[in-house]
Amino acid sequence: MLLQTQKFLVAGASRSGTAAAKLLLRHHAAGVFVYDERPAGDAEKNLAALEASGAVVVTAGSLPQAQEECDVLVLSPGVPIDHPLPVAFRKAGKKIVGEMELGALFLRAPALAVTGTNGKTTTVNMLGEIFRSAGRRAVVCGNAGLPLCDCAESLGEEDVAVVEVSSFQLESLSSFRPHVAVVLNITEDHLDRHYNMQNYIFLKKKLLQNSRESEYAVLNADDERVRAFAAETRAKTVFFSLRERTDGACLREGSLFFGEEKIMSADELPAGGEHNIADALAAVCAAKLFGVNGEAIRAGLRAFKGVRHRMERIGGIGGVTYIDDSKATNADATIKALDGVRGDCVLLLGGRDKGYDYDGLFDRIRQGGVAQAVLYGENRFKLLSAAVRRGFARVSLCPDFDTAVRIAALLAVPGQNVLLSPASASFDAFSGYEERGERFRALFEELRIKADGEEAEDLSAEKEEEEGYVSEARDDSREAEE
Repeated sequence: MLLQTQKFLVAGASRSGTAAAKLLLRHHAAGVFVYDERPAGDAEKNLAALEASGAVVVTAGSLPQAQEECDVLVLSPGVPIDHPLPVAFRKAGKKIVGEMELGALFLRAPALAVTGTNGKTTTVNMLGEIFRSAGRRAVVCGNAGLPLCDCAESLGEEDVAVVEVSSFQLESLSSFRPHVAVVLNITEDHLDRHYNMQNYIFLKKKLLQNSRESEYAVLNADDERVRAFAAETRAKTVFFSLRERTDGACLREGSLFFGEEKIMSADELPAGGEHNIADALAAVCAAKLFGVNGEAIRAGLRAFKGVRHRMERIGGIGGVTYIDDSKATNADATIKALDGVRGDCVLLLGGRDKGYDYDGLFDRIRQGGVAQAVLYGENRFKLLSAAVRRGFARVSLCPDFDTAVRIAALLAVPGQNVLLSPASASFDAFSGYEERGERFRALFEELRIKADGEEAEDLSAEKEEEEGYVSEARDDSREAEE
């Protein structure tokens, strides 16, 4: 694409869309138009800032004219490929690119890309720590937070772009070719957008579509769907596994190995649970393929402290531990959370439905570890139906998130956990899982302050009773003296 001769319509004014628009403005595109269906909050502020920088803000009324005038549509991940806007561009024979695709055009550094249903953010942040320990500059970007358009140009050939890639971003990726592509796992997710598992699996496979014999595909040997990708890629395939020996990374006798080299004991990982070990094995594979030595890998994995809103212990009140797993936006992630938590929990479930049933989740809940499930949000009745079908009766139904958290706090007893692991999207009430997690933290603080106040009142009352008893005892003593 020759930017200086083409006009671009950027769909979406959140982080990704704003980054794409800024890149186009920096390179003096012939025209940069930005449109957002629901311009509020940060999007509204971003539109104002972009307009001040020379972009044209498109309204619903001016959208038809912008569609006619623009040559290329740039999609933010939040805009599906079957949205009327990209459909109109496709019918007109015009080019459509995603924000990540646009950023990749300016990327000189080799890319290490990670996709999968769960564990993407954990794995890319593990890799970020590993490269830091190796003294190599790497930027964690993509779906993890920093859009590729914001950092691609700043990375040189000796650096590494560690890119988290979601299925939403894969919809509009066409030429991206990572040096190492990692596929962690595939379970049901985003079926409200992708319609069925066949489409979802196809999108995950797209990460490997441009790979050649000079690239690598790191695949989970324990996941049948992912393992099958090996037969469909030209890349050199390297497997990781919790269950068997592989040519890549595996778990043997409680330790992480790459080939015959022992990297570290699994007990040295700061975060426990099989899913975290699997993510670490994937990171070991990818780092080794980038030439990082075992000592640096071990140091990086030991330095990794976890991801915000992913099994994050935020504190305790009255012997009850509160755990923020707001990032668990699908049933499989919640099942992994239940497998990794210590002690029984009161489980907070709910939000916006993503198109699958919850029977498997409640099968796991029935196995133990859940004292009570508190259901809230748009999909609470669908969750309730699944609980009834699978014979789990210890449920509470709440209309909203705040009420659900307070009810969970009342139900939990010392030694238990209040676990927010919703198995649902957050968009019924929040801008994303981050905002949901921050609200959970704020409610925890309110509950903690209230509990501290009540404890202080109880201590004060006890002190008054003790002082009263001492005073009466002294009076009795004087009477005896008299």
